[in-house]
This record gives sequence, C-alpha cells and structure tokens, in this order.
Amino acid sequence: MNLEIDRRVVFAATGGKQHGPNQPLIVFLHGAGMDHSVWALQSRWFAHHGGNVLAVDLPGHGRSAGPPLTDIASLADWTERLIASMCCDRASLVGHSMGALIAVETAARHPDRSASLCLIGAAAKMPVHPDLLAAAKANSHNAVDMVSLWGLGARATMGGNIAPGLWMLGSAERLLEKAAPGVLYADLAACNEYRTGAEAAAKVICPTALILGERDMMTPVKGGLTLASLIAGAKTSVLKSAGHMLMSERPDEVLGALTNFQAVCASASTIEGSIAAAI
Repeated sequence: MNLEIDRRVVFAATGGKQHGPNQPLIVFLHGAGMDHSVWALQSRWFAHHGGNVLAVDLPGHGRSAGPPLTDIASLADWTERLIASMCCDRASLVGHSMGALIAVETAARHPDRSASLCLIGAAAKMPVHPDLLAAAKANSHNAVDMVSLWGLGARATMGGNIAPGLWMLGSAERLLEKAAPGVLYADLAACNEYRTGAEAAAKVICPTALILGERDMMTPVKGGLTLASLIAGAKTSVLKSAGHMLMSERPDEVLGALTNFQAVCASASTIEGSIAAAI
C-alpha cells in the first residue's frame, strides 16, 4: 500500500489483505537501517486474524521516499500523522529497537493515538558504539558487519534458522546493504542522541509489553527491564539465549508473545466498552 505523508510517498505492507471496516489498526515500526520486511510473519498473522496492518517503511527506508528523519521526536510525530492519515483514532504500536523508541515517544507525545505498545529489543537509552557510528557515517561495510554480528545471538550467527537453507547472518547483511547511503548512520545517530526515553516511558498510559533477548548485545536485557519498570503495568518476556534481531531469531516465540498480549488488550477493551455502555 502506498500512502502520502508530508507530501511524500510512504510504503506500508498490509500483511497480504486489504483493510476491513471496524478492525483495529496495528502499526509495525522497524529498526535502524531496516524496512517492513522484518515483520513478514507477524504482520501477515495479524492481517489474517482480524487486524488492519501497516508494516511501514520509515521515511528514506525501503520503498518510502526520503530523506530519513534524524531524531526520535520527529519520527514519533510522523507516526502520529501516519495513524491520522488512516482516518483512525488510535493504533497499537509494535516497535523493534529504534522502532521501539519511536513507539514509546509516540505514546508519550500522543496518548490518544496509542492503544497499546509492544516493544521488542528495547531500552530507554540506546547508545551506539563510536566505532559503529564512525563506520556508518563513512558508509563503510564494516557498519553492516557490526550490526549483523552484534545484533544476532551466538547460535543465530552460525545458523539456527528454523527454515532449512536460510542463513540469518547473511540475510541480515543483505537487508542492511539495501539501505541508501546515510540512512543507517541517520538512524544510529538518532538512537544515540535520544536522551528522554525515561521521561517518555513515565508518561505512557496504554497497556505495554516488552519482548527482550537474554543475550542481546545491542540493547542488553538489563536496559529493557529498566524500561519496563518505568512504564506502569508493563509486562515483560525474556527469550532465553536470544539476541537483538528477535523477529528472525525467534519468530514463533515473538508472534506468540504478541498474540497473547493483543488478546489481553482486546479483552480489556471489550470489558471497558461494556462498562461504558452500561453507564
């Protein structure tokens, strides 16, 4: 699906189904240097189980027109405009890594637009190693190598894909190689310079769940647990021995955690609606 936000073309995958009336909107936000394709399994499942799905390419990524936005606050405000463009009051936000920061900031800045949050590989602060920033700024392939190797758990770098014949490390590198020059650096710099994650988390009022990797070297699990402690009522799942790129490393477990959380949110929403109608 092609949309227009700020007079620029934005691409969003819909999970293989057209949007239906009166169905909840779920927006998937990818991480640094990536695109909508990281959500292939999750977006398709929700699209075929009663959801309107937008797995977006952020500005300057994938099939969306550039340039990339260079700070998390601007990306959060862009996300709010994306939701508004769908003539929808609010959406559930699912974000990975940088996308998780965007989701938290969106919920803090635009609470009326945020039905729920699911944050994957997340932390309130995401500092980036200076060597990685320098390599990304120079558009060196070393940046692709570092993100791929640091982003995957030990087993995933050696194989371990549940689909025979597919190589997770090589797939991660090919995806990052597709990014236009400067995009990975813009994303990493936005994460590195984001300083208000704790303050934003404290403002989140919608139901929130976190899915974390026990062996995540990009956003260590300690940071994710700290973020969870800052969000009232947040639920946390820690996937044993997993790294940062959880949607490819542990696709079934991520989908299971997402579906369980969304089912709880839907049940709570139904109860609230019944109470409101009775009043």
